[in-house]
Amino acid sequence: LKCPSKVSSALRHQRFSARAPLKLENMATPRSVVLTGAVLLAGAALLGSLGSVFVTAPHQAPAPATAAAQATGALPTAALSAAALVTPVAAHADEGSVWIPALSAVGAGFAIGLAAIGSGVGQGIASGRCIDGISRQPEVADDLRGVLLLSLAFMESLTIYGLVIALVLLFANPLIK
Repeated sequence: LKCPSKVSSALRHQRFSARAPLKLENMATPRSVVLTGAVLLAGAALLGSLGSVFVTAPHQAPAPATAAAQATGALPTAALSAAALVTPVAAHADEGSVWIPALSAVGAGFAIGLAAIGSGVGQGIASGRCIDGISRQPEVADDLRGVLLLSLAFMESLTIYGLVIALVLLFANPLIK
């Protein structure tokens, strides 16, 4: 009889030797092919379902036969653009206009949004550069910290100016009579 330790080492050696490959190695290629096919099929199904999501462009209807209808269908693009530019001016002349408050709200949103984004990016860059400088030369940390706080205050004041402009456009709009 063999010693149990020799039997287990012989089994271990036989199980992991190069002559007896593992079952997973034999299954790797078919599994890879099946998974690749499944992903390709799912991608094709996704593209097929997305094709019905978009609205197709309308087909141009045949032109009407009357001369007046043909003249209105042939308006130049410049005339339409001019009408689009004059519409807010005409709406401003009207006392009950909704254009000016609506455009003022959009302008207020842009004012505070752009001011906050610009100030945030600037403060992040300045703080990062200050930390880099302090890490390189720790002996000038006090000087850098003072300059950083002053520059952050100036950057934040620009955001406050954007807020003031937004509040003026919303609540004390000079364009509304």
